[in-house]
Amino acid sequence: MSSTPNQPLILLAPMEGVMDWRMRDLVTAYGGFDLCVSEFIRVVDQLLPHRTFERLCPELARGSQTHCGTPMRVQLLGQSPEHMAANALRAVSLGSPGIDLNFGCPAKTVNRHHGGAALLATPNLIHDIVRAVRDAVPAGHPVTAKMRLGCDDAALAVDNATAIAEAGASWLVVHGRTRAQGYRPPVDWEAIGRVADSVTLQVIANGDINSPDDYNRCRAISGCEDVMVGRGVLATPNLARVLRGHASPLPWSDITNALLRYADYDQAKKADHYLTGRLKQWLKNLVPHYPEAAQLFTLIRTERATAPVLDSIRSSAL
Repeated sequence: MSSTPNQPLILLAPMEGVMDWRMRDLVTAYGGFDLCVSEFIRVVDQLLPHRTFERLCPELARGSQTHCGTPMRVQLLGQSPEHMAANALRAVSLGSPGIDLNFGCPAKTVNRHHGGAALLATPNLIHDIVRAVRDAVPAGHPVTAKMRLGCDDAALAVDNATAIAEAGASWLVVHGRTRAQGYRPPVDWEAIGRVADSVTLQVIANGDINSPDDYNRCRAISGCEDVMVGRGVLATPNLARVLRGHASPLPWSDITNALLRYADYDQAKKADHYLTGRLKQWLKNLVPHYPEAAQLFTLIRTERATAPVLDSIRSSAL
């Protein structure tokens, strides 16, 4: 995976419960992304069956690419070096071109079982997980990681980044918040820069990169050329091309088409509450940029059945 010469990388973040394979397929079709990372696959104390990987990452059956050709990398979350290594090897055997490791998820249910950002309290264990995965995965497959600045504060940020670097990771994405912050402002791009200055591996900045102005300021403040974007894509689906200066944000008519295309993926197999929930979630993220989204969300907010929701979206496009 590489960007065009002299062009910084823009990666699509793995947002659990949001950026499923359908959304990855839709968003990458607009262009501009160099890589997308899957929602995390939770590893506890066993080797997961093939079907788990294939269900969450159907791109594996297409050379680990979305339909438009954007590479997809499997992300794992867990606290056991042994089982993380075994599942990393399985993911690679199924076609993932590398492995990403999640040390950043702030969800309470995940952290309660010592996964995700909870591991930032134990740099030694983070080192052991990365090292075990690196040793298990063939050399030609990168092992990368994503972390936050820390749990309650950033005191161990450099220690964690150093542990990841010394264990053999190829690059590190740093989200500029602690676990305690969740997604509340402010994001600390300066702290990302301090982490980047402390290690020799490539550091990629993440957090609140929602516009060309954010993109330019983040890169200037953090000193990181490359970025990963997440929630901003829900508000501006073609965000990668907008950041690169290749496009303007989509008109509302294109947004409604995107909502309908999302609904078309395996629609018959999805329960009404799943699809309507995802569409409402996406609309809420669109509200700050599109007044039409606020009107549409108000109209469908209490609706549970899929058909009337889709009818309302179609009417909104007229």
